[in-house]
Parts: sequence; structure tokens; C-alpha cells
Amino acid sequence: MEFLIGAVIVYILYKIVSAKPKTNSPNETSNKVTTRYKSQSGYSNRSSAFVASEQNTDDNDDDDTFATFTIRTSFGREPEKSSNKQKGRWVTETEQLTINGRHIPKGFYYFGGVLDSLSSYGIEPSLIDETRASSAATSKLGSELDTDDSLGYWPSYATLSKACRGAYLDFLASDRADPSTPIGYVFIYFYGLERRIIENRTTKAVSDEEFVAIFDEVFRLNHVFKESRSFANYSENFMELMALFRPTLVGPKVDTIPETHSGLFFKVKLATVIANGKPVDADLALDWLKNTLMYTLKTPARRCESEFRQLFRIRFNDKFKSGFLVKPNKTKLSLMYRSASSGISAVNLELDDLPDPSVLKAPINKLIPIAEKCTEELNSYSRYLGKADASREDIAALMLLPKELVNEANTPVIETFKQWAEQLIANNKGLTTVQEFWAHTGMPLPKTINKKELDLLTNLATKAGFGIAPDQRFHLTKFKADGSIVLFAPGHGEFFEPSPAFHQLMLALRLGAMVATADNTIANDEELVLRRLIEHDDKLSPTEKNSLSAYLTWRLNTPANTTGLSARIETLTSHQIEFLKKFIISIALADGSVDTAEIKQIEKIYSALGLDKSLVASDIHNLSTIRKSASRQSTGSPTHSEEFVLDDEILAMHESDTSDAKSMLENIFAAEDEPEPIKTTPVVDHQDGLDSAHRALFDALIEKAMWPRHDLHELCGKLGLMVDGAIEKINDWAYEKVDAPVLDDNGDIYVDMDIVEELKG
Repeated sequence: MEFLIGAVIVYILYKIVSAKPKTNSPNETSNKVTTRYKSQSGYSNRSSAFVASEQNTDDNDDDDTFATFTIRTSFGREPEKSSNKQKGRWVTETEQLTINGRHIPKGFYYFGGVLDSLSSYGIEPSLIDETRASSAATSKLGSELDTDDSLGYWPSYATLSKACRGAYLDFLASDRADPSTPIGYVFIYFYGLERRIIENRTTKAVSDEEFVAIFDEVFRLNHVFKESRSFANYSENFMELMALFRPTLVGPKVDTIPETHSGLFFKVKLATVIANGKPVDADLALDWLKNTLMYTLKTPARRCESEFRQLFRIRFNDKFKSGFLVKPNKTKLSLMYRSASSGISAVNLELDDLPDPSVLKAPINKLIPIAEKCTEELNSYSRYLGKADASREDIAALMLLPKELVNEANTPVIETFKQWAEQLIANNKGLTTVQEFWAHTGMPLPKTINKKELDLLTNLATKAGFGIAPDQRFHLTKFKADGSIVLFAPGHGEFFEPSPAFHQLMLALRLGAMVATADNTIANDEELVLRRLIEHDDKLSPTEKNSLSAYLTWRLNTPANTTGLSARIETLTSHQIEFLKKFIISIALADGSVDTAEIKQIEKIYSALGLDKSLVASDIHNLSTIRKSASRQSTGSPTHSEEFVLDDEILAMHESDTSDAKSMLENIFAAEDEPEPIKTTPVVDHQDGLDSAHRALFDALIEKAMWPRHDLHELCGKLGLMVDGAIEKINDWAYEKVDAPVLDDNGDIYVDMDIVEELKG
């Protein structure tokens, strides 16, 4: 008896468990249906195996080729049962119905009471059952439509609340074109389009005309609701699938499909190129990187997608001028489409006549260094665009682009600047004010010129093909907001490295300019002597001479700063001091003038340098005597034109290889500006600005660089957060800390690990 009772209990438990509906797991798969579709492009081989679908095709048609499909389906929670026994049907595009008080002028949805999902488990999520309660019709549109928790990640009409069902019907009754419509309603509508095509992929139930109409409708939805990256990704992937189903029909529209993340087209194109023995070009190579699991493109490649592709082409062609060949591998191509609907989780396409080179590692290893170089070159530009209110049109953004991209852009800003700079060089030796130069940025002039402003103006000049003086990298000083600046052509170039002779003469020119401008006027002879120092130096390259000439122009038009010079001169040896005095007097006497006013100016310079001004007269006399003696020895008689003797004398001093002469100038003219303080990233208190829930989400996200969106939904759900709001909150916090976002929402969520390290300090 006990055995019998036990058996009954076991049987009852078995019936309860076996009747229990499936759980709401988006990853759960149920029955598997294998079938085939007719290919009109030769992508897939003939399949002799055919497992039943709703309608057979002719197995004896020798002109057709087929691909094998595997469809895996899953579903959400079970809704309440409906009394509507009407079999669900497809409402065509032109059919008009009135449902629960709404006149719906356009079809493209399923209608009725009974329609299983393609797995036969659960109700088709897009099925509209008019017997299910809905709110009264309203005039609400777009963001005004009611929403609540029933409009979840995988929404279904059957499980919506009464208010949400009414809102969805209001959406269908509209032109379905308000971009502010809650995206859950758009997805329910999209589920029906998706099912209609996939369910009838092997039948003629969908005519060519209807197929194109549905493709056009998906394309329209993609354009209207493109702000939802999730919907954009799913709709773009579906358009690719439709193009593979009927390639000759959709072929002309293929180029209109935005680039997808599923890689269906990419894999077919790559396989076809390699199977035909053609080389992989730059665009296909980048697509390969974007679609491989062996490498993840970093933030600049996503945020600056078009610029990254342009730069990648340039760098790729530098290395592989004609592309590179890849030998076809033995792995056969198999594609998978992941549906948006919870009723269809995947569609597998097996294309046995093509290889699958996307799994190869060697080509990827060739491409990664190119991508890394492009990432590095675009990193500053990307970070700028990540700021709030930043635009690609900003001059500050433009200046952060690699020069090749600026040249390709031919922006009006650069062209206008070029014309202005050329006229300035021709008419005024390139001399202008910082204020006038800055005006070309289109931004207000800052009170002080810091590193950011220096870099901006330097980049503007460089990208236009000009150099500036002073350039702090080479001239060891910088201009000021209320000062002057000099432009010269063709500039320093990308690989300019100043020689020791450059630095030595630069310091001599600084001293010479100080002497020449001591009386607040510049005599032509004084300037001529200094310029001959540049022209006669055979150790200098043409670029160095151009740079120093511009530097001299700037020095002669900029007040000298003598602060700290006397203290440094006190450290010189007697030999170095004699050299210094001789140089000063030689420059001052370049015009042949030895009048009282000139002597007083030299005395002021002596005093400013901490030298004994009472020795000026005797020093002038001694140098003049030496010059006259040298002149007699060379010509046999005194000459009134002694400038050339003077030039030779100064050149001899300058060209001296003695360490005394060089160290003397370097000791006097150490870098004029104090070095910029080294910026250190402070240790960041992550709690500052983030509540516990967002902090927990951030800590979870930084465990890996990429998160599928549905995984993020799950994380946010556990923490009681909305995905979009959480991303915005964390990025706002990152902006406050390091002036850059840390999360990039591109359908899937990408974590910028470089920014994470900055936030960690």
C-alpha cells in the first residue's frame, strides 16, 4: 500500500513539473529545426538533406543552390490565457483594421488569438489579441505614450499591461515615425516583420513585392529610430539577413545598409575575396579587425569611426601597397543570425562552398600594429570629442587630427589661415600678434597661454605647413597672450631634431637681440650682423636657418627679460666674461657708432648683466684697436667699412669649439620659462559623486572591456538602475574626474580601460 501511495505521489509531482512553463531566460534554447533556403547568388552549395518546414520546395531543380539553416528559439514568461480562439494571421501592408477603438491604416503585424512562437512554446510576442484589455484610445504620440515595467527587455504584447497595450495600439495607428517613441513598442512591431521573413524563407508566401516592402520598412525604422543603438544594430543585422535570403532582389539596396556588428556581409565578402585569390585591401582588413574575437578596437576606432578608417587606409597602404594575399583555409563558412525576438534566438546559415578565413590568426597579427598606431594617433582627438558639447567642426578638434587627415579635409579654416600666413610672411617677415593669430581659431583669446593653447596654435601652423617662433620645443621659451609670434615656411617638419650648433647660435642670437634692442630701436647694421651669423654658419641645415631667422625676428620685436641674468653671470670664469663683453660690444658697434648715447646703452646692459659698467669705455677702445689692426693687416691701410672684419671676428667666436664659449651662453641663458609642473593624476575617491549602486555597477563593468547590452540590462536590473541613465551618470562622474567618458554605448557597451586607469590614479 505504501508503495502504491509513493508511486501516485511521484506521478503527481512528475505531471506538475512537466507542465511547468519555461523560465524567462533569454539564453534558453528549445527545439531545433533544420531547413534550407534557395540562394540566387551561389553563396551556398546544394544540400541533399532537407528536414521538414511548413512548405517543401522542389528538390529536383538543378539550377537552384541551397544553404542549411538551424533555427533555435526561446520565449519569455507565459501570459494569462486568452479566450480568443481565432488563429493569428499576418495583416498585409495595405489592409486596414479597427482594433479596440483605433483605426489602424497600415498592416505589417500579426493579429488574432492563437499563434505560437516559431518554437511552438509561448505566444508570438508581436501578436495583437483584441480580446486582451487595453486602455482607451488617446492622442498621445512619441514620448507621451504610457510605459511601465511590463515593457521590458524582451517585450511581448500578451504580457504588456493594459495601459501599455493601449499605447502600442496608438503607436500602430500613427505613422510610426516619431523618433521619441519608447523603443520597446518599436521592437514589438519589428518582431512581426522579423518573423514574417524568417518563417517563410523557404516558401513563396512572401512575394518579391512584399519582401522589398518589408525591407524598405525596416530600413525606414532604422533611420527613424537610429538613436537607439540596440534597435539600430538589430535592424541592420536583419537587413543583412534579408539580403542574403534574396540577394538578387535586395542587391541594389545592399550599399544602403549601415555597417553592422553581426558581420554577415563581411564574412561572405572576405570568404569570396580569398576564395577567388584576390588581395585583402585596407577596408576589408579593417572590417576583419572589427569582426574578430582576437582583437577589440579601442575607443578612438568607435568614437571617430570615419577618421579611424581614413587613417587606417593610409597606414595600411604604407605597409601593404597592393594589399596582401591569404591562402584559403579548410574551415567552411557558417553564419549565425541572432534575432531580436524572443521567439527566434538564432538562424544558422551553412555555406559549404566557401572557406572561413575569419578564424585565421596570422592576418590579424599583421593588422593589430596598424590599428594600435592609428589608435594612438587619434587618441587626443577622440578624447576631445568625448567631451560634452564638443564638435568635429571645432578648430581645437581639427588641430588634434593627424596631418594627413587635415589635408584631406581641405577645411575652410585651414585654407583661410594658409592665405593669411603666406601674405604675412611676404609682407612682414611673418611677424604678427598672438591675438591676431589666435583669431583664426574662432575662440576667445585666453588670459594666459598654457600648454593646451600652445599645442593648439603649434598644431594649427604645422597642419597648414608653417612653423612658429618661438616654438617651445626648440627655442626653449614661449610667447605670451599679449605678445608677438612669427610664422615661417615651410616649418620644422615632422622629424626636426635641432643640432648642438642650432642651440649654441640660438643663445648667441638671444644675447645679440638684447644688445641690439637696448636703446629701444633696431639699427639695420645691428640686425644685419645677427642675420649673417645665421647665414654664414655651415653647420646649420636649411630648416635650422629658417627657424633661427624667425626666432631672431621674434627676439628683435619682443622686450628682453633680464631677470636672474646677473646671478648666473657671477658663476662664469674670467675667460667667459671676456668673451661675453667682446660679443656685446661687437654687436653694439656693428653700425660703427661710438657716440655717448651708444656707450650709455652698453653701460645699461653691463649693469643688467651684473658687469662693471665703468669698463665699457676701455673695452670699446680695446676692441676698436683690435679691429683696426686686423683691418690694416688685411688691406694695408685703414678702412671706414669695418663691418666685414667684425662679422668674421664674431663668426670666429661663434664657431669656436671650445666648451667655454658654449657653456657660457648656456649658463647665462638657461630655459627662460620655469618648467611646467608635472601633472600627476590624484588618487580618486570613487565614492565621490557615485552612490553605492552606480559604484557597484562601475566596479563590475571594469572587469572586462566589452559588455553585451543584454548583460548590462541584467546587471542594472539587479541594482535597480536603468541602463541609459546609469551610463550617463558614470560618464558624467568620469568627466568631472579626468575630463573624458569611461563608457561607450555602441549597442554593446565598451569600457575605456585607459580612462579606468586614470580614474584609479
